[in-house]
Amino acid sequence: TWGFTIVQTLVTDIQPDKRVKASMNAINAAQRQRVAAVDLGEAEKISVVKAAEADAESKRLSGVGLAEQRKAVIMGLKESILDFSSTNRNISQQEVMDLLLLNQYFDTMKEMSHHSKANTVFVPHTPISLKEFSKQIREAVFQNDFLKFEEPQD
Repeated sequence: TWGFTIVQTLVTDIQPDKRVKASMNAINAAQRQRVAAVDLGEAEKISVVKAAEADAESKRLSGVGLAEQRKAVIMGLKESILDFSSTNRNISQQEVMDLLLLNQYFDTMKEMSHHSKANTVFVPHTPISLKEFSKQIREAVFQNDFLKFEEPQD
């Protein structure tokens, strides 16, 4: 027998049909687009989470600042009450507190009138209604304090 027996051959230049090439290219493009969409979704998720974290931190710091502001107001009120009541023995601390509350009420009304875009709240402001108003505020504050310190029922 004559001839050749081919044991192994190396094929280096395959030219598939154009439709096969287009199909393979479309598959590769779809896979890259899928990976890009996942990466884009992850980036958007990270952006949303970071924005939410920043918003939460901003609100926390705002709350801390508000708490510090309220502490300063309370300390100032305490000093004002003690100073005023120590120099005027005829006036009780409760009357001084009512006076300061009334003063704060007028400051609030003035502040509201200076902001043209502010929502306006109309509150009765005759002397009798202001006294009743301050009484209601005090009662609400004391009721709130009472509820905070009340033992929980099991």
